[in-house]
Amino acid sequence: MRHLISTKNLSNQEVLDIFKDAKDFLDKKPRTLLEGKSITTIFFENSTRTLSSFESAARRLGARVLRLDVARSSSSKGETLYDTAANLDAMSPNAIIIRHSHSGAPQILSHHIHCPLINAGDGKHAHPTQALLDLFTIYEHFKGEIKGKKITIIGDIKSSRVANSNIDLLTRFGLEITLVAPPHFMPNSNLNYTYDIKKAIEKADIIMSLRTQVERHEKIVYASLKDYANDFCINSNLINDKKVILLHPGPVNRNIDISDEVMNDPRNLVLKQVEHGVAIRMAVLKKFILEN
Repeated sequence: MRHLISTKNLSNQEVLDIFKDAKDFLDKKPRTLLEGKSITTIFFENSTRTLSSFESAARRLGARVLRLDVARSSSSKGETLYDTAANLDAMSPNAIIIRHSHSGAPQILSHHIHCPLINAGDGKHAHPTQALLDLFTIYEHFKGEIKGKKITIIGDIKSSRVANSNIDLLTRFGLEITLVAPPHFMPNSNLNYTYDIKKAIEKADIIMSLRTQVERHEKIVYASLKDYANDFCINSNLINDKKVILLHPGPVNRNIDISDEVMNDPRNLVLKQVEHGVAIRMAVLKKFILEN
């Protein structure tokens, strides 16, 4: 049984095959590819975009969706994660989509179920479908000519599962990554890094801004997010008339991650990422359900 725990579970050719299907699915027409199939979503962390995106993707393919309400489930009464997964598995879904605050939870659970498990984000570890939709957005914008493109990733990189998944996937496809963050947000990495946001953006073809994930910080590292924004918020002065595209996995903290003005800039592809997210997740569900 194949699962999607991280981007490492996919070869480069499989990624391109997913992109081919996703491009077809951008027409937003309903399909019957997964008619009669059932998909269970279980999110132990709050989510708007990812949960809605997966459920929209499943329904557009004709699948039934069962959303487990964690707050009202037996897990809130002391049931272990293993038992929750075993009970869900006993209902014979065709796929389980899980988000969990603990890194590694999806990997552990994948050994105890008999259907494909798709990781919708685990702790600081991985968010594979987000990385796929990010690369797909870049791939579509540059019409497949992405090798050698320079991307600057800015923000709370150390806490970001999105950054981890993107670093793996984008480097595999030949993009050149520069990390920009204050020292306490910078992971140990062999990639280019700098604290000088202006210098990094000058050379960038793509800017990826990340949310400051205070819920994952063990201690307060900034007196206020406004202090952080003074140094790392993407504003119009930084990008000027530069030919660049801007990405963000959401949710965007306005005027902390990205200014209001830049949020309205046509170079900002955040909503395009959301649109692409449904198509990518349709392609992922098709692959892991029909090919398993």
